[in-house]
Amino acid sequence: MQKEGGRIRAEEKELTIRTGDIPSFKLFENEKVFAFLDINPLSRGHSLVIPKFHGEKLHDIPDDSLNEILPVAKKIAQAVGAKDYNILQNNGAIAHQVVPHVHFHMIPKPNETEGLGVKWPMQETDMDKLKALFEDIKSKM
Repeated sequence: MQKEGGRIRAEEKELTIRTGDIPSFKLFENEKVFAFLDINPLSRGHSLVIPKFHGEKLHDIPDDSLNEILPVAKKIAQAVGAKDYNILQNNGAIAHQVVPHVHFHMIPKPNETEGLGVKWPMQETDMDKLKALFEDIKSKM
């Protein structure tokens, strides 16, 4: 394990949590998924659900490893009593991914100030361009 200035590099943090080198508050574990409380929570119950299969981005993870993630996040949200919450998963540094291992945040949103703050700058679109994009994407799926 490499350290930068006495701190574990972010990309190794989740691995060391899974292997027990860093203590964690494990909420759930099976052969494909591991879930634990975030140690820097945005709100009470902020948790991470991660696949055990290593992949940096969502498209690197096999479907069978992804199948159990949302049901686990759902169970955590219910256990926490979250009425409102965000499920967040970032892919790539420009999209604010710090740890290069796929992970899903379940972030309760109990009020306007706690939890995830999201600004969504909507913009109007050209419907012909949107239709062309739709056809392009659909043909590749």
